[in-house]
Amino acid sequence: MKTAFIFPGQGAQSLGMLADAGTEWPIVRQTFNEASDVLGFDLWDICQRGPEEELNSTAVTQPALLTASVALWRQWLLDGGAKPDYVAGHSLGEYSALVAAESLRFLDAVRLVRLRGELMQSAVPRNEGRMAAIIGLDDDAVREACAAAAEGEVVEAVNFNAPGQVVIAGHTEAVRRALELAKEKGARKVVTLAVSVPSHCALMREAAKELAEDLQSVSMDSAVIPVVQNVTATVETDRAVLIENLVKQLYSPVLWTDVVRQLASLGVTSVVECGPGRVLSGLVKRIDRSLALHSLESVDDYSAAMAALKADT
Repeated sequence: MKTAFIFPGQGAQSLGMLADAGTEWPIVRQTFNEASDVLGFDLWDICQRGPEEELNSTAVTQPALLTASVALWRQWLLDGGAKPDYVAGHSLGEYSALVAAESLRFLDAVRLVRLRGELMQSAVPRNEGRMAAIIGLDDDAVREACAAAAEGEVVEAVNFNAPGQVVIAGHTEAVRRALELAKEKGARKVVTLAVSVPSHCALMREAAKELAEDLQSVSMDSAVIPVVQNVTATVETDRAVLIENLVKQLYSPVLWTDVVRQLASLGVTSVVECGPGRVLSGLVKRIDRSLALHSLESVDDYSAAMAALKADT
């Protein structure tokens, strides 16, 4: 029986995340302390006390989620949990996956995602970019709405999260026009997302160029655990390919539906969400209900996942 660990991206953060894990397991606070030393501020304190606006700032959210996911991964290994057959991460979560895959060192990953967040934040002036979710339309209808709404601006389908759930991103007014067209096409629901940058669209191309320079300078290895990457939904281990796809990821769609289907096609039967929240578990359930889902979000969830996977081996 094959397993996959999946790692969440932006949107999974919340004040107080991993509070019980931080009390129960010393490795959690140790991991946050390591990240804080790199960042120059107390990351754990922001995650627990806020202010929420600061936690939700892209340049803070990204290292916070990476650190939370890696802390849970480290605890899993300390407890003798089996390494998965595959790993994958949603957007930012791909960096967490690469740490688990022994391709990227944790502290290098902290520096990279901090830089990634800063580059993304500075790529588009505040309030000039937006992301929104469209529920209840097929992928092609969303693409058509974006094409018709662009009017010389950028608006693109950027996260194919599950059948009937697509996120769009781009210039604020173009996104607004696309949402109106989506409603006219019969979308069941449209939701503007509380994120500070329009990720995975053409507005991020300049940020990607700068990120590419830093990725090439980081000590990064080929992956020990195969990674199913966002932009191709293919299984990769080669260092050069992993880096190339990380750069493309900044301005290319996240093919999450295809990632999950790829994992299932590889024989994966159990999926473990390693990080705060259950966003990815909800998406996986909509994509393939045959997959057994486990969460490490809380101490109780973690214990249940460990017991279930040990029983399967």
